[in-house]
Amino acid sequence: MDKMQKFEEIKTLISGLEEDVDKFYNKENSAAGTRVRKGMQDLKNLAQAIRLEVQDMKNEG
Repeated sequence: MDKMQKFEEIKTLISGLEEDVDKFYNKENSAAGTRVRKGMQDLKNLAQAIRLEVQDMKNEG
């Protein structure tokens, strides 16, 4: 897997959530809120995976 692929996935995920964030906060659409929460969990997991990868690479020297 390309080392930058996870970072690109994060950018794509955030971009894809933009419409649902707008629907939830500005139009009070609760279903959009559920999608935002799921997306934020996915974002958290991807960010953690990147953190661990960076730490491993840093420790390997």
